[in-house]
Amino acid sequence: MAEKPHMNLIFIGHVDHGKSTTVGRLLYETGVITDRDIARFKEITQQLNRPTFEFAFVMDTLKEERERGITIDIQHKDFQTQKYYFTIIDAPGHRDFVKNMITGASQADAAVLVVSAIDGIQAQTKEHAILASVLGIPQLIVGINKMDAANFSQEKYDTAKKNVSELLKTLGFKVDTVPFIPYSALEGSNVSKKPEKMPWYNGPTLLGSLDNLTVPKKPTEKPLRLPIQDVFSISGFGTVPVGRVETGTMKPGDQVVIMPSGVKTEIKSIEMHHQQVQQAQPGDNIGFNIKGVDKKDIKRGDVIGPSSSPPTVAAEFKAQIIVLHHQNVITKGYTPVFHIHTAQLACTIEEILEKKDPKTGQVVEKNPETIKTGDIAIVRIKPTKPIALEKFSDFPQLGRFAIRDMGETVGAGIILDVTPRTA
Repeated sequence: MAEKPHMNLIFIGHVDHGKSTTVGRLLYETGVITDRDIARFKEITQQLNRPTFEFAFVMDTLKEERERGITIDIQHKDFQTQKYYFTIIDAPGHRDFVKNMITGASQADAAVLVVSAIDGIQAQTKEHAILASVLGIPQLIVGINKMDAANFSQEKYDTAKKNVSELLKTLGFKVDTVPFIPYSALEGSNVSKKPEKMPWYNGPTLLGSLDNLTVPKKPTEKPLRLPIQDVFSISGFGTVPVGRVETGTMKPGDQVVIMPSGVKTEIKSIEMHHQQVQQAQPGDNIGFNIKGVDKKDIKRGDVIGPSSSPPTVAAEFKAQIIVLHHQNVITKGYTPVFHIHTAQLACTIEEILEKKDPKTGQVVEKNPETIKTGDIAIVRIKPTKPIALEKFSDFPQLGRFAIRDMGETVGAGIILDVTPRTA
């Protein structure tokens, strides 16, 4: 049987609107978890006095999360529909975890925005929708959950749909192409089977809407870009970097360059899932052996590319950022930590070029002195040390970033333009 096309899916939305329960229900309906698993989770939830959380527990497997009743880390779970093989990137809703959402979003082919039919749009609904738009997640599905609590009322669904549509319109989503799916994760209504209690609804089920997504083309025609996640020294083998191919392909014998250092080397062999492979493609997590490179010459955050088309090293770059949370205002000279692909480094905002209205995207002020929470701005940024990165329009995977300060995610953005460093 031919392998089904693979897609990465991220669930976003407000913390109490049922993302974990939705994911648990999808895994149950697709047979990834069994009745026995659910019975076991039910027991634990009753001991902890959280009787309806058993589906959410499927995702929240860490003990601490169970006790706090929130989702912390990104968990990867796989399931299959009739058409596709999905990996769920579970992005938590809690606000300290926006950084995880950003690292998750950079790998997402589609997002499901979960909105409660009872509560409608909440702070994080808005924040996650803005992030999905700023980070350029290509496809969106809106799940209107908790229809059971809304007595399966068409009126409640229509109201939620209208409000979310208006929000998405202001963020530049083409709303007429976004499916809205009413469902109940708790009861399983309209998740994989047509709902009996919503005769007024005749669209697809939640699983059906996933099969209507389109698989993104693998960017194999672009030059190789592989950000390093880790580097090992293996006796008898030498230096083995590990990372995920973002664009292009890698084969043994390829002549490559490590940026920003400029060290040139050759790929000796490639390993994936503990097996040697003759070629690695976008999306593949691999380890590879390189000739004559010491472990100290390559580190997390470096990017590998072909010698003929080396990764860009930035002297500075222009970016569109959104400020998510900042205690006061951001001015020129602000130097927080930027998380760009696998790299983390301090960068300075040298200049604030313009401020935009987040609702319309129109420029509201040129060269403002300050920007604050909720603002979208175009800024000029100078890294404090050399880093390989790319324009979002050329290599989206290497053109997104999160901004962190004092243990919080301050903002997120995409790189519009790069001024390369001259050797």
